[in-house]
Amino acid sequence: MPAITFASRHKESATRSHAAGTAPFDYLPKSSLDKLSKINHFLIHAFQNSISDIKENLTGTYLFLLTDTDGVLLSMDYSSDLEAVVEHSPIRPGMIFTAQSCGVNAISVTMNSNEPVCLLPEQHESPYFQSWHCYASPLTMGSQHFGYLDVSTINADMQGELIAIAKLIPAYMQNSYQSQQAAELSEKSAVEFTERQLTILEMIAEGLTVKAIALKLKIKECTVNHHKKVIFNKLGVQSSTEAVSIASRLSYL
Repeated sequence: MPAITFASRHKESATRSHAAGTAPFDYLPKSSLDKLSKINHFLIHAFQNSISDIKENLTGTYLFLLTDTDGVLLSMDYSSDLEAVVEHSPIRPGMIFTAQSCGVNAISVTMNSNEPVCLLPEQHESPYFQSWHCYASPLTMGSQHFGYLDVSTINADMQGELIAIAKLIPAYMQNSYQSQQAAELSEKSAVEFTERQLTILEMIAEGLTVKAIALKLKIKECTVNHHKKVIFNKLGVQSSTEAVSIASRLSYL
């Protein structure tokens, strides 16, 4: 794991002023969050399973956050004594933890540096987060980058334990994630694509439009749409983003 860096070594500029906590935070619309959650369901379940196991052995006060690669909060959990604090905070799924949305915070710093980072309360830009000691880290499994993990506490004496816990969670998540992948691979092992369908799937993954695919393959757009429909049905999805995500997990891409 890369060395831990401290936020004072990094500089970020927010496009909004968060002084006095007057600026609104950015949130993903519910419909977009629902789609994102579906795409990242493996990651979310792995996070939730891991936190559930770890929380049984914790006596301190902790907040756990999981975001995608763009800093969108996908899932969260916290110790029971933080329920009132969290309910009265702006933190909820869909919140975007970029510096532009929240001011400088542990997740935005690790997004910028791609390294684990510890952030002290006074190093947060938004007053809403200035009672938190935070440790954030990129989440990778193999060569794939999935998102970011943040573990926070309001107790300064627990900073060492905070880092230790945050280092344990990715290993728990990886085991859970791989178990889910293996189960889905087994369930969908019968999925077969024709050579043309695989070609179109690869082009979809490259971001090509239906028109661009049709021109490149010298076929009609309606033919491309037919192949897309068949591909989606085989993968059990409803969008190109979901198709690419699941096809990648199943090693078709």
